[in-house]
Amino acid sequence: MIQIRQVQSSEYLAFIQRVAAPGSDFPVTVSFLQTPAWAKVKPEWGSELLGWFDGSELVGVGLVLYRQLPKLKRYLAYLPEGPVLDWTRADIPEMLDALTTHARKKGAFAVRIGPTLVHHRWHTDTIKNAIADPAATTLAEVTPDETDKAGTRLANQLQHLGWRAPKAAEGFTAGQPQYNFQLPLTRTTDPDDPTSTRTQLTADEVLKGMNQLWRRNIKKADKSGVTVTRGTRDDLAAFHQVYLETAARDGFTGRPLSYFETMWDALRAEPAGGTAPDDADGRMHLYLAHHEGDLVAATTWVQVGRHTWYSYGASTNAKREVRGSNRIQWQMIQDALSAGAEVYDLRGITPAVAEDHPEIGLIQFKVGTGGEAVSYVGEWDKPINPVLYAAFMAYMERRR
Repeated sequence: MIQIRQVQSSEYLAFIQRVAAPGSDFPVTVSFLQTPAWAKVKPEWGSELLGWFDGSELVGVGLVLYRQLPKLKRYLAYLPEGPVLDWTRADIPEMLDALTTHARKKGAFAVRIGPTLVHHRWHTDTIKNAIADPAATTLAEVTPDETDKAGTRLANQLQHLGWRAPKAAEGFTAGQPQYNFQLPLTRTTDPDDPTSTRTQLTADEVLKGMNQLWRRNIKKADKSGVTVTRGTRDDLAAFHQVYLETAARDGFTGRPLSYFETMWDALRAEPAGGTAPDDADGRMHLYLAHHEGDLVAATTWVQVGRHTWYSYGASTNAKREVRGSNRIQWQMIQDALSAGAEVYDLRGITPAVAEDHPEIGLIQFKVGTGGEAVSYVGEWDKPINPVLYAAFMAYMERRR
């Protein structure tokens, strides 16, 4: 019988360090949004750490963030990119029922989950062909190169159990992207058998997998004298200045410096769980690219065991010709390899592939790494109080 209860941070951390370790066969990614540290990054939310137990065995964990309805003590129980469960288990319905029952007791009017189970994959050439095809407008219209049966089964199961996938137009300010771009850092020893042993790629192999423009830009950055170093907490202010410059250029509202300082303090307090000697220094690193003393690009990097993420990036309007953005990415990719990572994740992309889409440049930049687009099963809601849930979604729609 499955039981769910609060667990201590130490027990929670031990579980995710084990299932996320390089070489683990756990079937899903453990997101940094499901670490105990992330609760400290979101202090304005209520939070708790939950454990799923099959008898006495801990078989899953989840960080729950509670968002309160205006003027009411009712909450959305949100598990960003979680919970951390083996979504191929036969008792998933029982696990989800336990979560819903627990959330109801906590005053939740709905639960939102985001399983990190990959459903579809589109390889590099498929994406390039889709962008070149005037008839294609989104990846959803393009036949994926791989469709995971477990992902299809879970989506059907969730729908059958009364969970609903929020419409993209509804939005939720804390929602996570369904489509992401990832660069695999391993390969199977037998290309015809995806279940065969995986070995890590070398840096040269990853570089050869990039397109000609990326390789040329990395060489140009090196020839121009761009240097990439890791920064300290004191360097976050310099990163933030370039980040705000990027926000003004690209038309988004930037986060305050205090957010990144909080993120640094929280994520640096947990070991990354990789294989590099400095993994005990924390999950987060800051990278700075300089050219002749000028900061031209800055990024943040996060690791949970076998998975690494490029989480935030910024570049100056000046000196774009020295290609600091390509060089800093290349350094993070090399460090991901050194840390034993199996995936370098460039995070969210729009599924749009139309050449005239305003954000097409983002996927074109990322596809140059030689990686692939993936879609997760996506975020799903389970209304507990349908009236309050409908009111909440209407409220969020008005805020758009």
